[in-house]
Amino acid sequence: MQMKFYSPLTADFFPNEPDYADEFYDEYEGCPLDGHDLLQYADAVDEAVKKDIADFNGDLMQYYHEDDSVRRKVVSAVPSVEICGNKLCGCLTVELKEPLLDDEQTVLCNYITGQYSDGWGEGFEQRDIRVDDGTLAVHFWQEDGFKMTPSFEKIPKPEKNSLRPKMQLIGQDGNIFAIMGRASRLLKSSGQGDKAKEMRDRVMSCDSYQKALSIVSEYVETELSPTPAPKRDRGDAR
Repeated sequence: MQMKFYSPLTADFFPNEPDYADEFYDEYEGCPLDGHDLLQYADAVDEAVKKDIADFNGDLMQYYHEDDSVRRKVVSAVPSVEICGNKLCGCLTVELKEPLLDDEQTVLCNYITGQYSDGWGEGFEQRDIRVDDGTLAVHFWQEDGFKMTPSFEKIPKPEKNSLRPKMQLIGQDGNIFAIMGRASRLLKSSGQGDKAKEMRDRVMSCDSYQKALSIVSEYVETELSPTPAPKRDRGDAR
């Protein structure tokens, strides 16, 4: 028997070429990223987690020392990351001998929260994750807004007007091939591989850097993307 618990992911990003004029950049804390921003780095974060947990077989329950019903029911609890609701999230896969009661779920989540904040997660966030354009420090726990959501709870679907992944251009690599690569990975991570190919074909056939940026901004939401016009009520028609 298996169930999953999802939780938010955040990160501090340290670009290879920092823009010290960027108000969101801090020399010591980098740029803050949320789960939506982390979609473009999903493969790198996933690989880093798998490599880290391999050192202890990935089971956080080996550090649970209470002799109670949670200990008797839970076989293992292994952290990972998954794309959920158009965000990269923390995912805890729990193997069970039998279902957990509500109060037992609470006990398990409180224990894992401690592991994310002061145990395994504290060590993981200190391990640099190298990506093409910089370095990430990924946090499985946050002081504000942290919650573990069981997989059987309905995850809200993104609204249609928010399906385009977001990607920052300011302060990033100005090489169009690097920008196209980041946008392509972000689209693939959000399940839009066909859009990634279409975008690359259009970018490769255009004749200027600005046109290429405009094309990229049609597929991922950047500072250059147009703001959707509000719909007019029928009563406004003349």
